[in-house]
Amino acid sequence: MRETKKEKGQIKKSTSPKKRETKTKDKKEKTSKSSVRAKVKANLKTNTKPKAGEKKPKTSPKTKTSRAKTNKIKTSQAKTRSTGRSAAKSISKKIAEKSSDVKKIIEKKVNPKKKGELKIYPIGGLNEIGKNMTVLEYNNQFLIIDCGMSFPEDDMFGIDIVIPDFTLIENNAKNVLGLIVTHGHEDHIGGIPYLLKKVNIPIYGTAITVGLIENKLKEHGIKAETHVFNAGDVIRLGEFSIETVHTTHSVADAVCFYVVTPAATLFHTGDFKVDYTPIDGKPIDLQKYAEIGKRGVDIMLSDSTNAARPGFTKSEQKVGEALDGIFRNAKGRIIIATFSSNINRIQRIIELTAKYGRHFSVSGKSMEKVVTLAQELGYLKIPQGSFVDMSLSQSEDDKKLVVITTGSQGEPMSALARMASDEHKLVKLKKGDTVILSSTPVPGNEKSVSNVVNRLFEKDVDVIYNEVLDIHVSGHACQEELKLVHTLIKPKYFMPVHGETRHLVIHAELAKQLGMKKDRIFILSNGDELCVTSRSAEHTRNIVSADDVLVDGLGIGDVGSSVLRERKQLSNSGLVVIAAALDLDRGIIMSGPSIKSHGFIYVKANDEIIDEAEKLAEKVIFAKLEGGVDDIHEIQDAVKTEIRRFIMKRTQRSPIIMPLFMEI
Repeated sequence: MRETKKEKGQIKKSTSPKKRETKTKDKKEKTSKSSVRAKVKANLKTNTKPKAGEKKPKTSPKTKTSRAKTNKIKTSQAKTRSTGRSAAKSISKKIAEKSSDVKKIIEKKVNPKKKGELKIYPIGGLNEIGKNMTVLEYNNQFLIIDCGMSFPEDDMFGIDIVIPDFTLIENNAKNVLGLIVTHGHEDHIGGIPYLLKKVNIPIYGTAITVGLIENKLKEHGIKAETHVFNAGDVIRLGEFSIETVHTTHSVADAVCFYVVTPAATLFHTGDFKVDYTPIDGKPIDLQKYAEIGKRGVDIMLSDSTNAARPGFTKSEQKVGEALDGIFRNAKGRIIIATFSSNINRIQRIIELTAKYGRHFSVSGKSMEKVVTLAQELGYLKIPQGSFVDMSLSQSEDDKKLVVITTGSQGEPMSALARMASDEHKLVKLKKGDTVILSSTPVPGNEKSVSNVVNRLFEKDVDVIYNEVLDIHVSGHACQEELKLVHTLIKPKYFMPVHGETRHLVIHAELAKQLGMKKDRIFILSNGDELCVTSRSAEHTRNIVSADDVLVDGLGIGDVGSSVLRERKQLSNSGLVVIAAALDLDRGIIMSGPSIKSHGFIYVKANDEIIDEAEKLAEKVIFAKLEGGVDDIHEIQDAVKTEIRRFIMKRTQRSPIIMPLFMEI
């Protein structure tokens, strides 16, 4: 189905020969259209030579390099903080080099003479939480925004993670300019190692985002071309000009993108909330939002996660105030679990540790990596003498120790889960401990978190989680913040992203309340296409492949729906194996049949059913052999059918039936 939405009066009509002649003769109309095109060029900020005697007009960062044969990314070197250790100096130097390298990248300039259309392909992140990935195409050049992962659903047995479908990128690998990343959360960077195993493309992000990506790539043994930019920099990749704008989220240095092409302009909010008092003192750059809105935005893609929540999202400062009260009243150890990527919250915990004369340790592989990285890059400021290595923490007075740990999502192998199960080597929970879960469960993790919380209560420790006290705030904008951004950006067209179906629909309704017409709002699904120009937008469904790709151990995409059905059947009803050895030449049974049950019934308590099933299998085999059947597969199928019917009749269960017949 093809849905076309165009501005009034801009619907393309067929042209008769008579009308063509009229157009040719009408010089005034042609001149008028030329002036309109000139204005469009001016809006795209294309450099032109000033006339004699005229002063050269000041140019914005977006236009200064448009005449150059080789456009360079204007970026400043990321500031890094020396920690006195060689590792810190090494990483800081590496990030600085990457920031410098960005300047040397040779790109094509944006050519306003070429029009065409900007195509948007959502590959992940629509009608779901996580797995965010959007592909932009203009003039056969492709630009990727984010590449995340999501957690498996409850019925995805044995699956580790779910990643986007990279078919579109693989089929156009030579034309992919790069991957630009809004921030460092797993649902935006978790799929990158798997993408790079398919195609080799450059990656662009802020210093902490690139650092988090490189940590992941090391785990996979992958090297990649990465480039660091600062918020405010303008990146030119082929026909795309990307302006990076600072925003606030639950991870440091998050950005949104203003993408300019000759066909259309696009604003992608990334994940955001409007926080006027963030821990790092860098509020969202609403002034830049307003400036971009004045320049003109043809289409906006906006975060919809909290579209159903009225009001405003609370500031991260509120969490700090709640944690302050807990630290003030705690008598023993404080063990606090949060997202390892939430550097601002970790910074606040460290500040409270120093304020109340405590020391802190870090537990959990990902937490250790992020804290080390954030300190090396200057995002974390750790007071001298406040850190104690986890291996030495047992010698600390309980009243003086804080443990910052992973496990806020109830992950089975996380440090907090191991503490709750008495499996942690260095931390044994005891009465007097205060355990804080400074997070809310990601959709799908509610049961895991609940299980960990229940085990913690069994340890007779004080457990504090978000239902008890406001120790977590969302990183996503609520309705009033979304309205504010819509008002500032003023897009011609709108496409809600990053959310389940209800979030997208509610966000679309918010846009209508603000006066946007229904025919300018597009609710897409993964795999759809939206073609946008400055005058029109056209939605086509199911254009590219965007299925879930399941990762099971080292296997990527080799587990499909049929395998999942079998796993589900195994989990529900178990497995019945029928073994026998046959001499087909003589038409006799040499051994068996014998039946073994796995996860079906307790054999010792159900001897009667097993005996009857073995006799039935023997009867079916004899009947086939006496009938002259010498195809072992035909005999197996017959036995499988009869045993399935027998078991269903006797038990009302449907286990997997597996005949294993050997021909002798």
